[in-house]
Amino acid sequence: MTNPLLTMLQTERPQLPPFAHINPAHVEPAIDSILKDNRQKLVTLLKQQRFNWHDFIQPLEEMSDRLQRAWSPVSHMNSVVNSDELREAYNTCLAKLSEYSTELGQNEKLFQAYQSIADDASFSDLDIAQQKIINNALRDFHLSGVDLEKNKKQRFKEIKQQLSKLKTQFEENILDATHAWHKQIMHEKGLSGLPEFAVAMSKQAAEQKNLEGWVFTLDAPSYMAVVMYADDRSLREEMYSEFVTRASDQGSNAGKWDNSENMQKILALRYELAELLSFNNYAELSLATKMAETTDDVFHFLNRVWFA
Repeated sequence: MTNPLLTMLQTERPQLPPFAHINPAHVEPAIDSILKDNRQKLVTLLKQQRFNWHDFIQPLEEMSDRLQRAWSPVSHMNSVVNSDELREAYNTCLAKLSEYSTELGQNEKLFQAYQSIADDASFSDLDIAQQKIINNALRDFHLSGVDLEKNKKQRFKEIKQQLSKLKTQFEENILDATHAWHKQIMHEKGLSGLPEFAVAMSKQAAEQKNLEGWVFTLDAPSYMAVVMYADDRSLREEMYSEFVTRASDQGSNAGKWDNSENMQKILALRYELAELLSFNNYAELSLATKMAETTDDVFHFLNRVWFA
């Protein structure tokens, strides 16, 4: 069976993903194939006596890009044309990708190879972008626990796996809660203020659900049109309330896809992860890859923006 996720990678020039030809059965075989190839290539690359950009970093970047090009359309489709089969394939591969990412981040030989390039006199000959890529990679090795003791590395890996599952469950609950609610408008006067595209879209949504009148949903295009343009204040209020209480213990579907427990678990695991890496809290860990240097910088920025 031809796998479109792999076929599209065979051309030298990147092409748009063939979404219409991708189905859930293609996902896991494609990701398994790419991960297997990447692991084999990495073993070969690490056998080099001397590491440089052209023969080492560039192939690694291409490996990463190839994996991302295959996974991105899967991730996108899981958000916009979600099905039980696609969700299962997505979740299965997400666990594999999380394991692979941690595996790379804690690979001491790989880290030492990057460090040897950064320490070499020829490092200054690289352009700014190349130096940035290498320095960021070295930073990310430390944030992936490459310096940790063996037992802490294992715990780091377990936490990352758990966080990956919880994040996916969180997103699925949001998606299910979003799709579970709609507002049917039976009289045209209820559409006052809405632009033509929003009216046409709501009419199409009603037809798809075999309903009369017009239907508005919590999907972004429909929701944003109502809260921005609708003259009916009660309609705006109702949709806003339903939108901000999705997947919670509030709203019309209260408790059905409640993310409260997921949020508590995510916060606890993030805190433990930060502690493993010697940060005081997860906010500090998050800022390690951002422009702001401290949590105080963030609060100062927010206060300046909102209360200036």
